[in-house]
Amino acid sequence: MTDTMNKARLSEDREIETDLPQRMDRLPWSSWHVRIITALGTSWLLDGLEVTLVGSLSGILESKQGLSLSDPQVTAAATTYLAGAVIGALLFGHLTDRLGRKKLFLVTLATYSVATVCTAFSQGFLFFAVCRFFTGLGIGGEYAAINSAVDELIPGKVRGTVDLFVNGTFWVGASVGSVTALVLLGGSLFPQATSWRYAFGIGGGLGLLVLLLRLAVPESPRWLMLRGREEEAETIVRDVEQRVTTSSGKALPRPEGEKLKITVRDHTPWKEIFVNMLGENRQRSFLGLALMIAQSYFFNAVFFTYALVGKRFFHVPDQKLPLQLLPFAIASFLGPFVLGPLFDRIGRKPMITATYAIAGILLGAICLPFATGSLRLKGLGICFSIIFFVASSAASAAYLTVSEIFPLEIRAFAIALFYAIGTCIGGVGAPLLFGVLIHTGSKPAVAAGYALGAVLMVGAAVLEAFIGVEAAGKSLESVSKPLQSK
Repeated sequence: MTDTMNKARLSEDREIETDLPQRMDRLPWSSWHVRIITALGTSWLLDGLEVTLVGSLSGILESKQGLSLSDPQVTAAATTYLAGAVIGALLFGHLTDRLGRKKLFLVTLATYSVATVCTAFSQGFLFFAVCRFFTGLGIGGEYAAINSAVDELIPGKVRGTVDLFVNGTFWVGASVGSVTALVLLGGSLFPQATSWRYAFGIGGGLGLLVLLLRLAVPESPRWLMLRGREEEAETIVRDVEQRVTTSSGKALPRPEGEKLKITVRDHTPWKEIFVNMLGENRQRSFLGLALMIAQSYFFNAVFFTYALVGKRFFHVPDQKLPLQLLPFAIASFLGPFVLGPLFDRIGRKPMITATYAIAGILLGAICLPFATGSLRLKGLGICFSIIFFVASSAASAAYLTVSEIFPLEIRAFAIALFYAIGTCIGGVGAPLLFGVLIHTGSKPAVAAGYALGAVLMVGAAVLEAFIGVEAAGKSLESVSKPLQSK
């Protein structure tokens, strides 16, 4: 036993040299990368589908055809989902850094899928709430596991474009969720007493199908080299290089830069994590926190309470509420799709500053017309669609920023931590605040809530302009040096 432990310690203390990061970054975009993104990027799509479906089905769940839930029970179920997401992010985020990207993005998706399918069989509030908690647990873990894996497998020169596109697929899910809810609520295909069950079954079934695709996704070579498993990492990178050269018919360029020297160890101590985040990278932590809170409040204040605004102030019937959200979801996907390449061509700092500032200014501009009643439902929908076109790129850039500016050893946990804080403040605080503001029946009160979101977005833009980190076209290791490197 002693000899084994001594060998383990010697293995951890050894140093290795590697050029794997440079070799991954020099790869041209290929069909292999497309398959990776297809398998991993669907996590955001499923989250968008989940959030939109549940929001649209709240009316049925309160009826006798559903689960006869009361208003407090519906709110409590939403809270358990958010609590699960926060706990899942922190738990699985830490485990992703410690145990590997692949293990965790399989576990998190399986957790989401099984819990969502089980939700369809709910017979009462307690079982429904427990299922919502575990659904949130899986989704929260997905954010950390997927964003870290995507950034570590994608070439640095297109990382911004790909990251924004992947995060933007949330809105594809939201669009699908809106249309699905609209069809199911119509009652033409299934009785309303069972239609909501099919809705949850669809989400869980899609998750299980995606799980099969992920089995073919390799572990991050960057993570493997930290753990001293350089032979496995070398095998993965060599296989990818061979696939790319075979499909393109061109030789790959020589890797640029010096080899990375790192000391192998099996985990990063908690003390070292927080010393880095609160010490050396304190300014970056403050930036990531500001970007996450601003975008979380913005979207939860506007998008996820818009159905209540439409019903309260414009008397939109329950059956048509999903249709009101569809233009916002489409605009929110088109934004990252159109603007994403500019984050690599123009740069992170100017684009993040611009998208946050423009979204905040546009939101502030509609506050007075909305408060005075001069902005009708159609006009409000057009304005929000334009705003979301810009704001969705800003929101996606927040995750991109956090995943780039922290060391490899703590990347997933950093994403999880700032997602959790942003969700607690924006994801929980914004709906609670707007629930109170909308209940007053006062448009000026709701406009004041929008104004707060505008201030947060503009404030985040100012911070980005002054302390933002330019990472466009750079390797992850040059943006933030690994803690284990020499």
